[in-house]
Amino acid sequence: MALATTKTDRQPSPTRSPGFWSSTIGKKTVMAVSGLIMLGYLLAHVMGNLKVFLGPEEFNAYGHWLRTMGAPVLHHSWALWLVRIVLLAAVVAHAVSAYQLSRRDLKARPTAYVHRRKRSSYATRTMRWGGVILALFIVWHVLDLTTGTVHPGGFQEGHPYQNVVDTFSTWYGNVIYIVAMLAVGLHVRHGFWSAAQTLGVGNARRERLLKTLANGIALALTVGFVSVPVAVMTGVVS
Repeated sequence: MALATTKTDRQPSPTRSPGFWSSTIGKKTVMAVSGLIMLGYLLAHVMGNLKVFLGPEEFNAYGHWLRTMGAPVLHHSWALWLVRIVLLAAVVAHAVSAYQLSRRDLKARPTAYVHRRKRSSYATRTMRWGGVILALFIVWHVLDLTTGTVHPGGFQEGHPYQNVVDTFSTWYGNVIYIVAMLAVGLHVRHGFWSAAQTLGVGNARRERLLKTLANGIALALTVGFVSVPVAVMTGVVS
């Protein structure tokens, strides 16, 4: 006579582990890697921007090189568009993972407590708003100095030096750019440290070195970027 199967005799169905993207560590890893890609771009970008101090011929030649790099293997502007596509993918991945982690963090917070959890630093508290500021700035920056849609004074294709001078000859161009670059500094300062922790680079012995490196990179980027509008405002670049 067959025995009846009880609930305790049944084997529990195996629980599927979340995929890489669905897991919190997966989203943090995507956020860290995409952030480092953008940081590499920012370092290259600020070095290119500083060529404006060498005069219009040097800076315009740099702008021309950006469109011809990779030649003759690559067609005109192909390498530049490849960089843009990789950068756009990094920005989207970074923004989506940041948003989803933020929503997950809000859902995980207990609602019974009246007092909100104290954040570790000012940069941490402003990371989300800084990300929004930078997203809006990227749109304005592209429309200003890439497409010329909102550019003041008449956009001149192939003359980036004059376009930069035109932009920073307006008070609103300076305000938008400087505020955005301050947000970049805060974002990089906190983001570099967070990426090091996520990717397993940080530990107790390297903590001081990594924090110093994060502060140094953030400061160098902020000063480098802000120096261009300041130079135009003071007549050093004209």
